[in-house]
Amino acid sequence: MPTYTVKQGDHLSSIAHDAGFSGIDTIWNHPNNADLKTRRKNPNVLFPGDSLFIPDHQDKSVPGATRRRHRFRVKRPKLALRIVLEDNDETPLANLTCTLEVDNDSHSLTTSAAGLIEQKIEPDDKQARLLFPDPDLPFQREIPIKIGNLDPIDTPSGQVARLTNLGYFLGDPDKPDKMDVRSAVEEFQCNHTLPVDGKCGPATQAKLKEIHGC
Repeated sequence: MPTYTVKQGDHLSSIAHDAGFSGIDTIWNHPNNADLKTRRKNPNVLFPGDSLFIPDHQDKSVPGATRRRHRFRVKRPKLALRIVLEDNDETPLANLTCTLEVDNDSHSLTTSAAGLIEQKIEPDDKQARLLFPDPDLPFQREIPIKIGNLDPIDTPSGQVARLTNLGYFLGDPDKPDKMDVRSAVEEFQCNHTLPVDGKCGPATQAKLKEIHGC
């Protein structure tokens, strides 16, 4: 019964898949993971260094007549990748045609009235790209997506990632400058009627998580 240490880019669906489980429930609901479940709440937003208990596989018997061929199917649930596109005023970008490339798969999609695109992906997918054919769009025509790389909201890296995704932080999210982060937090607080102090405290974290969607 090993303990797995979470790495950057891991989410529970990918960990469960690699461990040979068809879903996350056996791992996530195990009593040994109760503390982690309480702290993280979302199994797909873990943090590097988190310890996750991986239980042993349990044998399962299914009755069947002898001297006959039996076919068994394993249900392998897929994940839903959801992306919302908005302009600088947080107005949804509706009816945009785009292409979502996930590993070796390509999907032609159109944003909804809410600016949403949604696509089923495999549990072990790690990278994606969102491509836009219209050269006149007011943003980059290729957006890279790192699946499973979003850190929890109560970590500095998780806060910077959400501010970046929302267009507030424009620096390098891997090497954020403290003053740039403070300025981004202040702008976010100002836009959402929060006390403007440049600190990402509990109230700002809660609003940032709400606006970001997770």
